[in-house]
Amino acid sequence: MKRYLGKGLLLQPRMGFSDINDMSEGLRETQASGVPVVGTITLDSFTRTNQYGQAESALVDGSPLNGYPLVAHGAERTRQLVEDSTGNRIPIQIRHGSARPYEIFQVMLDAGIDMTEGGPVSYCLPYGRVPLAESVEEWTRSVRLLASHQSGNRVVHLESFGGCMLGQLCPPDLLVALTILEALFFREHGLHDVSLSYAQQTHAGQDLEALAALRALAGKYLHDMDWHVVVYTYMGLYPETRAGADRLLAQSALLVRWAGCERLVVKTAQESRRIPTVAENIASLRLADEAFRDSRAEAPPAEDGGILERAELFVSTVLGLGSGVGPALLAAFRRGVLDVPYCLHPDNAGRARSGIDEDGRLIWTDPGGMPIRRSLGPLPSGRVRAADVLAMLSYVRRAFDRDGPT
Repeated sequence: MKRYLGKGLLLQPRMGFSDINDMSEGLRETQASGVPVVGTITLDSFTRTNQYGQAESALVDGSPLNGYPLVAHGAERTRQLVEDSTGNRIPIQIRHGSARPYEIFQVMLDAGIDMTEGGPVSYCLPYGRVPLAESVEEWTRSVRLLASHQSGNRVVHLESFGGCMLGQLCPPDLLVALTILEALFFREHGLHDVSLSYAQQTHAGQDLEALAALRALAGKYLHDMDWHVVVYTYMGLYPETRAGADRLLAQSALLVRWAGCERLVVKTAQESRRIPTVAENIASLRLADEAFRDSRAEAPPAEDGGILERAELFVSTVLGLGSGVGPALLAAFRRGVLDVPYCLHPDNAGRARSGIDEDGRLIWTDPGGMPIRRSLGPLPSGRVRAADVLAMLSYVRRAFDRDGPT
């Protein structure tokens, strides 16, 4: 991955098709988009939940899947897909969502693909009920598998998804801490080429503060690793108007430029209604590239809301709970030292709550048992009701749809 950095912002679509010809078209058109890109092969839900027989049956029956069934298609067919569609001239990332990715990684590596993503926390808590201890164990052997394929000429790259937990309503200090902790987990098991994720949230100034904190902590904790930062265009309820969706995508591209990040994973104007086509994905890549190059847009004022202080407190506290990063993460969730708001996984304490303040910033309304209460100051009073959560979930959609035509 390192050899592709430093040549401008890398843009990446979210794309996965079960039909090999459709997937080939998607990769081919991504490469031909005219902007610096990373190609994406997103896997189907059967594969990400290790139901490989179900995925294979769907292929035989001609039933559509919501992504690419990597294990069912196999390594040789996937290797040929990538060679035929891109000539191996752009990086390709396998995106999967699995708490048990070992077999997925085996096929990926055999197919000659060296870039993927996830993590023991970020691909466990949001996506099902696999016990966290089982996910940590599975990710331990899976990361070691990736590390075993490194050589002088082959660099395996792994992106932590920790900065995107649940996509929304998770305050930035916890997002920053989780992606740093997962990167440390990867290093502990032999990988040294990583990326750190962060999902665009509800307030541009707060996002800039969070990204500065992420880069500062990466410089401190990951100084012996190759790393870069990838930003995700807002992952929650997307604007329903074309103008609103385009403005939100453009703001994410500007956020990346202002923060000096290296990669952006985009969304499309069709996200609120259906799965986008290849052409719609390519249009979003070009729109994001155009917005990124708009030097007229000024960054919002720098903020100091304590994100770096709290994120570092999370990281240092967790690392003190175990003899390794995996055991420390398990202890942290067991004790409520880490607690993702509104996450229903059985291994999440479920005491922490967040909200959106009057200026649009994501704040803690109740940190539960996490070690940050003293640094938060006075907390809002009153319980967070279901109606409040629904209003917060649609906050960005309403804000970006409000001022433009459909």
